Amino acid sequence: MTTTRWLGRQGFGAMRLRDGAESGSDRDPIAVINAALDVGLIMIDTADAYENEELVGGAIRSRRDEVLLASKFGLVWTGDVAGGFDVRADPAYVQTACERSLRRLNVDVIDLYYLHHRSDQVPIEATVEAMAALVEQGKVRRLGLSNVTAEDLRRATTVHPIAALQHEWSLTQREIEHQLVPAATELGVTVVAHSPTRHGELHRASSPDRSYRDGLIKTLHAIAEAHGVSPGQVALAWVHHRELAHAVPVVPLPGTTSVAHVRANAAAADITLSRDEVQRLDSWGSPNQGVDPAPQ
Repeated sequence: MTTTRWLGRQGFGAMRLRDGAESGSDRDPIAVINAALDVGLIMIDTADAYENEELVGGAIRSRRDEVLLASKFGLVWTGDVAGGFDVRADPAYVQTACERSLRRLNVDVIDLYYLHHRSDQVPIEATVEAMAALVEQGKVRRLGLSNVTAEDLRRATTVHPIAALQHEWSLTQREIEHQLVPAATELGVTVVAHSPTRHGELHRASSPDRSYRDGLIKTLHAIAEAHGVSPGQVALAWVHHRELAHAVPVVPLPGTTSVAHVRANAAAADITLSRDEVQRLDSWGSPNQGVDPAPQ
């Protein structure tokens, strides 16, 4: 595995996987993970906050040597507000959270371990120092940060190398390009782009509610027809092309609960967009667009 491809060309986001799907169906979670590995994806990404580490660990048990296993810590869901969460990034919690994840995943080591969300209370240096201790203990191989600022990333790297930065990046969410991507490029950090089809929005045939995206949807459809693929695959291919645009390793991280969609997403990595097609898609967005409303 090369330095720029240590995570593979594309990852699989397991956030929505849950037990209870019909065995053997297109949406059986074990079948979905196996399909991801069968098409050559190596990074399986989960988190303690997803409440499915046991499921993921069981699914990869017989194929552990094929998997680059990523997990996250730091989000603690609160019961009083729907979708609400607290952030825990204090050193004692870092150690505890990792040990709990190792038990749930039933593995000896987590290949890539992220802080799930920045903390306003704990300095990033203190959190990363505690994470670095996990590397020394052999419980974690590499460190990552998710939902942080460019300043956080720079400060963190003074304590320990940061291998990956995870953040939302799609045609309709390009805020990352303003400060985070330049920082990652400068520091040699791989960017893991979660929600590359905007939570599936760009897979849909109809336009989103906001009218300014009507033109984007039409452009996606036109390019998709020219390539004989779906609009969602074109949107995902655009994220793959960000690597060339920004001179930084970019690994899209789509998530799905469907075997068919796993295969379609993986195939998008092989779509080569022309310079004109990339420019047409670029024209519908701005690097200053939006702020992700919730962590993934």
